[in-house]
Amino acid sequence: MAPNPSAPEPSAPRFDWRIYIPKSITVIAQEGYRFADFRADALAGLTVAIVALPLAMAIAIASGATPDKGLITAVIAGFLISALGGSRFQIGGPTGAFIVVVYGIIHTHGFDGLVLATIMAGGILIVAGLLRFGDWIKYIPEPVVTGFTAGIAVIIFTSQLRDVFGLDIAAAPAEFITKLQSFWAARHTVSLPTLALSLGAIAVIFGLRKWAPRLPGFLIVVVAGAALAALLQLDVETIGSRFGGVPSSLPSPHLPTVTWERVRELFQPALTIAFLAGVESLLSAMVADGMTGRRHRSNCELVAQGIANIGAGLFGGISATGAIARTATNIRAGAKTPIAGMMHALFVLASMLMLGPLMAFVPLAALAAVLVVVAWNMSEQERFRHILSGPVGDRVVLLATFGLTVLVDLTVAIEVGIVLAAIIFMHRMAEATAIEKGVSLVEHDQDDFTSPSRGVYTARQELPSGVEVFELRGPLFFGAASRLNDAFEAAFPPPKVFILRFAAVPMADATGVGALTRFLKRCQAHDTRVLMSELNQSSRGVLKQMGVLALANVEVIESYDAAVARAGEIVAERPA
Repeated sequence: MAPNPSAPEPSAPRFDWRIYIPKSITVIAQEGYRFADFRADALAGLTVAIVALPLAMAIAIASGATPDKGLITAVIAGFLISALGGSRFQIGGPTGAFIVVVYGIIHTHGFDGLVLATIMAGGILIVAGLLRFGDWIKYIPEPVVTGFTAGIAVIIFTSQLRDVFGLDIAAAPAEFITKLQSFWAARHTVSLPTLALSLGAIAVIFGLRKWAPRLPGFLIVVVAGAALAALLQLDVETIGSRFGGVPSSLPSPHLPTVTWERVRELFQPALTIAFLAGVESLLSAMVADGMTGRRHRSNCELVAQGIANIGAGLFGGISATGAIARTATNIRAGAKTPIAGMMHALFVLASMLMLGPLMAFVPLAALAAVLVVVAWNMSEQERFRHILSGPVGDRVVLLATFGLTVLVDLTVAIEVGIVLAAIIFMHRMAEATAIEKGVSLVEHDQDDFTSPSRGVYTARQELPSGVEVFELRGPLFFGAASRLNDAFEAAFPPPKVFILRFAAVPMADATGVGALTRFLKRCQAHDTRVLMSELNQSSRGVLKQMGVLALANVEVIESYDAAVARAGEIVAERPA
């Protein structure tokens, strides 16, 4: 049935507070919680904690912080993300994606600056969740995400060369090229015991992954590395020799020094942290949905990520987000509810409290081996190669984002990547937008507005004298405005009636409607009536909102045949 033009417009969706109820509450309220669920969650939480323990320390060290900062983050942020988040299986904590950003902030603003930036990022994430930006993050193009992820992987790998080779360098520079130059200058300080331990640890991790994938490879190489270093009295650097050990307690919450000048200079780093945390947490939640068939609440997840980063910052931790690998491990270990993620945080806390003194014996070479494998996993070589086989525009976005991430700055890379992707998208949409004069669409080759294929057309049906037809195909948006102007310019002197067909117009924006409005007003000045046929609900709503349908010379007709009949009536009513 055709829609009733006089029917009231549907009201805008109201704010629904229920989308912010944590999964930890709704799952238990709807399904209950039995001892069997607790047992499964406890086992999954322990499994994830075994993976998270060495990763948290390694990521913190690579970020320029002390290992306890990573453990604090895994405990505080990991607990809050699972307790308050919108994903049933999400595991939160420090991740490799933050290494570059955190290292840069500490290098420029000190650790106190990182804490303030993390707390600010938490506030930004909360606001983003309340404004429902979680529904928009999913539209970030894949070449941008893959480009900066692969770039981060390269930076993580190069940052670990110091500890893999045991180079004698006081502090590695932050810039990529300068860092490589400093490593090369210190090549004569290579430690053979350290190199042997690192390469052996990497080989063991990959070997276990292939032949015994259920065993916790990261934890095994860390424990075995510490045992070997102690038994053989290897001359290798350890957590104790560099950092003095790991505290056996959580610190008290502390608010960093806050000044307006400090907030202003840290605002951009905070935005970067918030962007990365939002993107990676929602990607992780989407991976979990794909593995389980469940659905997460993206905006609830953003709010939880914000609270978790504020909590981690107050306790002196580093930035946190959802961890894809740990979330997948949680699912494979048989987790039933978000309680598993909360228990993972408690297991990490118990390990920190009971094993803190023993962690001082862990060789940095073993932790570097862990991060080398993490970097390899992050590089996503298959997806990178797949995008390189795609259209030229996607390749440009991928390589630009990747190169800028490695050589310039992650923030610049993301900004340039998104802008480039938007420009290329606009160009494709503009190319896909067409205004055909005097033809009728009878068949589409494919329902892809980005395809150069225009479909198969036949000559239009016979029209009354003084009537012309324009068929618009593709989005009526700002990228197509120049094409609209060119096509409408060629339409003068105008006939008595124009029929504009909108059947193949999926959407319209203000600039496209502005170009259309100028055409309609020119028609009005020449006493030409305009009949708009086959408007969909989206386009009709925009045109009505912007006053186009209220113009005196415009009529909306539901079907093309009815528009042709109405055009005949108008021509017949007018004197020749």
